[in-house]
Amino acid sequence: MSQHLISLTLSDNDLADIDAALKTLEDRFAGFLVLTPEERRTILKMGDKTEAFCRQTLTVATQNTHAIPPGLDVIEAQADLVTLDKLRPRLHRLRDLLSRGEDTDMALGSDIYSFSLDAYASLKIAGKGAGLETLRQAMSVRFNRGAKAKTQATQPAG
Repeated sequence: MSQHLISLTLSDNDLADIDAALKTLEDRFAGFLVLTPEERRTILKMGDKTEAFCRQTLTVATQNTHAIPPGLDVIEAQADLVTLDKLRPRLHRLRDLLSRGEDTDMALGSDIYSFSLDAYASLKIAGKGAGLETLRQAMSVRFNRGAKAKTQATQPAG
């Protein structure tokens, strides 16, 4: 019996609403930075321990602006921290939505694959007599690749 992890139907209105919400997000994210792989590799990264250090340093620097060189912009660093604190909960929600979307994508694909395996097994048995040989042969391509590779690997080199 085929698995059935999810049953989901998206109406045209559902899709239009999702598309409109995504368009709004894309518009709002237009000013967000896109790092190159090299930049991602080399940029300083603030982990949990580093974040505590940064917050504490920013607090002390704010209380002692006279000790901070003019080239270090305390106000900009404070603004960055405020923005970070506002952004993170939204990014967490986005990650949760993305995870749900990816899990749903995986479950739908898995349901389809499970059905297809069960249908393929049935067609292998009944396919020849039911006039489904062409479909059965097309489906068998999925499973014959390993056998073909093994056959070629065991043949002596010419």
